[in-house]
Amino acid sequence: MHTTALDAAILEKLIAAAVAAPSLHNTQPWRYRLDPGTSTIEVRAATERALRHTDPLGRGLHVSVGAAVFNLRVAVAHFGWEPVVRLLPRPAEPDLLASVRLAGPLPGASRHRPDLYDAVWRRHSSRLPFSGRAIPAEVLTELAEAAVAEGAELVVPRPSETRRILQLTAEGEWFTATDPVRRAENRGWVRDGAPDGLPGAVLGPRDAAGHLPVRDFAALRPAYNRPSAAFEPHPVIMVLSTRHDRRADWLRAGQALENVLLTGTVHRVRASLLHQALEWPDIRWALRDPRAGIGHVQMLIRLGYGPEGPASPRRPIRDVLDGGPEG
Repeated sequence: MHTTALDAAILEKLIAAAVAAPSLHNTQPWRYRLDPGTSTIEVRAATERALRHTDPLGRGLHVSVGAAVFNLRVAVAHFGWEPVVRLLPRPAEPDLLASVRLAGPLPGASRHRPDLYDAVWRRHSSRLPFSGRAIPAEVLTELAEAAVAEGAELVVPRPSETRRILQLTAEGEWFTATDPVRRAENRGWVRDGAPDGLPGAVLGPRDAAGHLPVRDFAALRPAYNRPSAAFEPHPVIMVLSTRHDRRADWLRAGQALENVLLTGTVHRVRASLLHQALEWPDIRWALRDPRAGIGHVQMLIRLGYGPEGPASPRRPIRDVLDGGPEG
């Protein structure tokens, strides 16, 4: 596409693409500001939307913002600009997590698949059971390459390792379910009337057969009568990891995660995120598998074919965008 002037309508499209990214408990912990002098969109953490007990270091917040940055890059390239990204550009402003400059026309084809932009609007997590249909090896390879392109690694563990990962996920879910402080925090994001009028996480059926440790959001809202369903007996779990575990690595992991999820969406592969084990430092450390070369685990991704399921709502653009283009 030819380069287009950045007017209010295009800016709104760019921000809408960014906020379509996944976030921990659908907190959507981001804010955006356009610097018209440099054609740069700043991406800041909305710290008031942080999960202070579930995510005390802000790792999950950074991963969420990283996913939004990737969507923003895809949208910027779609409208014909080259997105130039800087992570943590001003150390004196720790809430400024990234900047994306619209740096003139693309020098060639986008470095990502051209159909990722359409996938931005179709992607959302599915917390429903998947079928037993196998994911082709070439699709799994492409997903792994999508993670590598963003500085992360994505692997399918051995069956025995997958069982161990699911056991650790169940352990993390149990710890959270029995922690009154975290339960209270989570309950604030899983209700019909969040402070900004948005519901929190979308509920889904619990696993009646016990194959998959499903996050028990319904337990936080007892009035909700959630049905039980049998999930796939052998879930496909991919482990997303980074070599280091710093703030910039968390942001890269978020970009890798969204590249993987959008690429999967292109192939009609559904996904849901298993984060329970990552919320407890000791359990997260136990997720590492030195034999497989897995470094610092940033996300567990469940993949498969199945129903689309409901989409989580998004905050209005006016609530996340400070200012806009002049004229």
